[in-house]
Amino acid sequence: MSEPLTLVVGSRRYSSWSLRPYLALAAAGAAFDTVDIALRQPDTKANILAWSPSGKVPLLVHGPVKIWDSLAICEYVAELFPAARLWPAAREARAVARSVSAEMHAGFPNLRNACAMDLALDAPLTEIPPEVGAELARIAALWSDCRARFGAGGPFLFGAFTIADAMWAPVVTRVHTYHLPVDEVGAAYCRAVLALPALAAWTSGTP
Repeated sequence: MSEPLTLVVGSRRYSSWSLRPYLALAAAGAAFDTVDIALRQPDTKANILAWSPSGKVPLLVHGPVKIWDSLAICEYVAELFPAARLWPAAREARAVARSVSAEMHAGFPNLRNACAMDLALDAPLTEIPPEVGAELARIAALWSDCRARFGAGGPFLFGAFTIADAMWAPVVTRVHTYHLPVDEVGAAYCRAVLALPALAAWTSGTP
């Protein structure tokens, strides 16, 4: 690939949206550089605007191309590296994988608000608000359905690692951080995601 890839990310401790395309790039075996911008600082906005037209992270820079949305970046990476099969090969599985990725991208506001991603935190949630419990129930049903229907051949939602797992990885970290209740299927899935070398690399700050 002639043009280099650069992923601009926010603080790795907090930036769930940045983590997602990072995992997709790593799964594709892509060579890429990262630019880390500290969030929650007086100069954060200016530093992001120096890179991103949206004023938000993440941002993927590929030569003259800039992509500034997590799911759009993942889609772009899937097109750049088709051999990585970041979407399932079968049409039905691929459609479901896109659906569950989009649902994660757009939904679960109560879980996001009550349990922000913080990889340095260990804070059991002693009382789960009903609205968060309802979203956790939806997550459990979704994970169980994907694993039952499409999960043969690997420990991830669709067997092998896909963009769907990149999209759900920050939720897995929330389950771990806040000790959220999950069933056996969910617990096994969380273990698989938490064991990803790319997640360990992200946490350690290495590319």
